[in-house]
Amino acid sequence: MRQVAKTEQLHTENPCSVGGVSESEVVRIGLLGCGNVGAALVDLVNERAAAIAQRTGITLQVVKVAVRDTAKARNIDVPVVADVNAVVDDPNVDLVVEVMGGIEPARAAITTALGKGKPVVTANKALLAEAGAELFHVADVAGVDLLFEAAV
Repeated sequence: MRQVAKTEQLHTENPCSVGGVSESEVVRIGLLGCGNVGAALVDLVNERAAAIAQRTGITLQVVKVAVRDTAKARNIDVPVVADVNAVVDDPNVDLVVEVMGGIEPARAAITTALGKGKPVVTANKALLAEAGAELFHVADVAGVDLLFEAAV
């Protein structure tokens, strides 16, 4: 994933210079899905946040996660909710990452996020194969990015 999102659409917290190094821009991530891929993403963001900020000037923070089963034990320190709309509609979420898989509710959540002007990154190959043209059109109309990253 090369481009996270259009910079002008992201939240900035206190951009100032401290000791010649400017504080980084904060990008607050809402995550849809927290199975193997989602949990690994949370770990990577937490482990590499400082290095990413130093290299890019962007601090990534996962701020909310939507899952199907909130009773399942998860080793993450992020608020977990059952409703994808609680993530997509949250004004404190700048970027939505979808790793839940399947067509619905992923399509509806991505469509809503894009319509609210939030960039989306998905790893959902099945969804892009079935509804990619529709979703890229929604992103184009909203003027935000729909990016994808996946491995086979």
